[in-house]
Amino acid sequence: LWPWLLASSGLSALVQLVTLPFFPDSPSYLLIQKGNEEACRKAIRKLWGEGDHQAEIDDIMKEKGAMTSTKTLRVLEVLKERSLRWQLYILMTVMTTLQLCGINAIYFYSFEVFHTAKFEEYLIPYVSLGVGLCECLSSILCSTLIDRFGRKVLLWGGYSLMCSVLALLTMTLSLQHRFFWMHYFSVILIFLFVVFYGIGP
Repeated sequence: LWPWLLASSGLSALVQLVTLPFFPDSPSYLLIQKGNEEACRKAIRKLWGEGDHQAEIDDIMKEKGAMTSTKTLRVLEVLKERSLRWQLYILMTVMTTLQLCGINAIYFYSFEVFHTAKFEEYLIPYVSLGVGLCECLSSILCSTLIDRFGRKVLLWGGYSLMCSVLALLTMTLSLQHRFFWMHYFSVILIFLFVVFYGIGP
């Protein structure tokens, strides 16, 4: 079954490969990059139907004007630019914490935790699949929550809850040989960690 599951990801790629030539180019790409207003109008009509789309074209023209007045910076210029310093620090912090938050360790050791929790050998791959599905669903949920609460709240909340879950997971893994129910609590914590990771970072 696993080879088929892995191969199934190629199906969506194949569908995209076959259907992509039939999709119109982006109107903004045609107008800003190519400078072809007629092709832009044609693409807009294909995407949004017939009608007066002058307002959309005016918006794209404003975007083009803003882009031409903005200077493109090189990497060293970005690093030296004082006005971008805080944005750069925030970006580096978010990306560093994303790499060091523990999600890779959770995925790496989850098989061992499930095995210790006395799951049948043939069930463990499906439980691992459930963890991946949990991350996928929580990422979809995040896209609806981010408009309501904002990125900062989700980041702070996600990381705080992930820290709490990791602390509890360390405790349950230490006590799993004393209490039989600790194994199942560890499994629940793994799922919670993945959910908070998907919603937060």
